[in-house]
Amino acid sequence: MRAAVLHGKKDVRVEEVSSPPLRSGEVRVRIEVALTCGTDLKVYKRGYHARMIVPPATFGHEFAGVISELVPGVTGWRVGDRVVAANSAPCGECFYCSNRQENLCDDLLFLNGAYAGSIVIPARLVQKNLLRLKAGTDFRDAALTEPLACVAQGIEDTQLRAGQRVLVIGAGPIGLMFVAVARHLGCLVTVLGRGTQRLATARRLGAEQVLDVSGHGDLASGIPQGAIFDVVIEAVGKPETWEAAVRLVRKGGTVNFFGGCPNGTTVSIDTARIHYSNLKLLASFHHTPRTIRQALGFIEAGVVRARDFVDRECSLGELPALFQSMTSGNHAVKTMVHVHE
Repeated sequence: MRAAVLHGKKDVRVEEVSSPPLRSGEVRVRIEVALTCGTDLKVYKRGYHARMIVPPATFGHEFAGVISELVPGVTGWRVGDRVVAANSAPCGECFYCSNRQENLCDDLLFLNGAYAGSIVIPARLVQKNLLRLKAGTDFRDAALTEPLACVAQGIEDTQLRAGQRVLVIGAGPIGLMFVAVARHLGCLVTVLGRGTQRLATARRLGAEQVLDVSGHGDLASGIPQGAIFDVVIEAVGKPETWEAAVRLVRKGGTVNFFGGCPNGTTVSIDTARIHYSNLKLLASFHHTPRTIRQALGFIEAGVVRARDFVDRECSLGELPALFQSMTSGNHAVKTMVHVHE
């Protein structure tokens, strides 16, 4: 089959690869929809990810499809089942798994290879993070489950509740998912971001206020005088936006540093503001089997829909050129990759 293979820094090639035979507990899924992801772009630029993928390796991790093969002994599944799988599964045995922090598992098993005709789901993933889709669930919607699960983890960590005034910094896919879920929970949402199309999507998803910070050196300068935010979600991953988030939250408020900054990055934060304003600062990483299921629930309830996030399509053969173009500015929210063309 044809698949996108990561060979190193900014080096993705579409090649013929063999379909490995199934081992005990595994299933094979024919991929119906694969989506691009900001994490894949980071990996492409870096050429690897120490925990997630080491080249050469098949690439991509957001997908949904149909079970096309399974080995004897796999129970609860059959050929033809419509499914979505997470990109990892925890061990279930370490200290963190025992304390409901499976996202921090010492032995997370990661899965890559979505930019291909099919993918083998390891036994642990089949057991913990392979989910059956309802008959009416569109594959494009279902493929958003993994990134939305990370957002659901952030929502859980932050303990968002109805009536809170929430500022989301960043109007990329993650920031927009935070808007959709926060509005669904009854929060009042303001978005700081860039890009006409993305900001229009934020409005469509229910943000009460959308602020374009293009050209603003200081993000805080775009905030109306007297605006008060109970919660600030940083969904960009830059030191300057981390620092701005702390300045923009109210006394007694909560900041979630959701966007991961590059390794080795440091930030400068006023300790007096943290202490005397009684701020709660936290960060969210990855997802758990619990939030994977919450995410699919949001999708099947219509809270998050592909039509609000998938705004470009390409063939598998065009994928290397797409990633190259994305390095100079990712203007699409998400791109659907036609893996069988």
